[in-house]
Amino acid sequence: MHLTNSQPAEMKEYQGNNNAENQADKLEKFFELSPALICIAGYDGYFKRINPSVSRTLGYSTEELFSRPINDFVHPDDRDLTTSKRESLYNNAPLLNFENRYLTKNNETVWLSWTSMPIESDKVVFAVAKDITFQKKIEEQRNEQIATLTHVNNELKQLTYTTSHDLRAPVNNLLSVFSYLDTSKIEDEQTLEIIQMLRDATANLKSTLDNYLDTFTLKKEFGIKVESLNLYDAVERVLISLQSLIDTMRVKIQLDFSAFQNIDFNRTYLESILLNLITNSIKYAKPNAAPVIKISTRLNGERKQLIFRDEGIGFDMDNVKDKVFGLNQRFSEHSDSKGIGLYLIYNHVTALGGQISLDSKINEGACFAITFKA
Repeated sequence: MHLTNSQPAEMKEYQGNNNAENQADKLEKFFELSPALICIAGYDGYFKRINPSVSRTLGYSTEELFSRPINDFVHPDDRDLTTSKRESLYNNAPLLNFENRYLTKNNETVWLSWTSMPIESDKVVFAVAKDITFQKKIEEQRNEQIATLTHVNNELKQLTYTTSHDLRAPVNNLLSVFSYLDTSKIEDEQTLEIIQMLRDATANLKSTLDNYLDTFTLKKEFGIKVESLNLYDAVERVLISLQSLIDTMRVKIQLDFSAFQNIDFNRTYLESILLNLITNSIKYAKPNAAPVIKISTRLNGERKQLIFRDEGIGFDMDNVKDKVFGLNQRFSEHSDSKGIGLYLIYNHVTALGGQISLDSKINEGACFAITFKA
């Protein structure tokens, strides 16, 4: 009985030691094979132990990393901040997601994100870092693109403001000419009709320029002005300014605002959107065919949509994809194509929380769906 009882006890002790050794071996493998940078640093500022990822990332041998203070490997611009954070660690304050730069042996910059824990009793710091260099490069490229777009957008705003301001003088002079013109002495009906058309178009242009200037001023001081607008009225104002072009090109325009007639939006933005969409449809109509434009409204749940369709040459969506609303993106060899109209439309819509999408096929026209903010 004594032998029978003692044998399992010895086996349990042996198995316990074996499990401990296996556990230590697994931890060692984890330390050695982990893609994360794992290290133990002393309060004296030197590495005490590192895993292979530290050497691979920084390009130094283990001996080189042990022989010099850690701060020697930190980017010069980040050393003061790193020293400050390290001192906080020594005061028993854990460090979470601290980002700094290191220089590799090839003098390349590496971004690391650290999580560190001090062990006061042993005067060491346990630390784990992730290499976030790729994310930082993506972030830098994104910030550069945002800065470029912001700069271009500001230049466009300034150009629009300057153009609107400078055009007011000649427009006012033209209106003065009409005021001095005695039409009572003109008997030809066609001439009178042309003069009236020119007068109305000039007055509409003056109103548009004034609205642009008012919008820039109000936006700068108070934000974008939003008001309830009637779509029939907005379209009519735009059509008056384009009357001669519409008559010449024999444009057919169909309106259906039965779903809703009023929308809360900025007047100048809405008229600019309509103006650009209509002129684009005329510009890119099929050869030898009268342009056909259909403008309608529909409800998509609680959101209002303005649908703009034409029967023009359309877009090759496989080619234009996400570029269609970009600045200076030209998809036609038309001499009047500048790549600005759709960019302005997109910015007008999104500036007020809306969305715009395009559905199109070559020689089957284009359909723009503008979804207004709920």
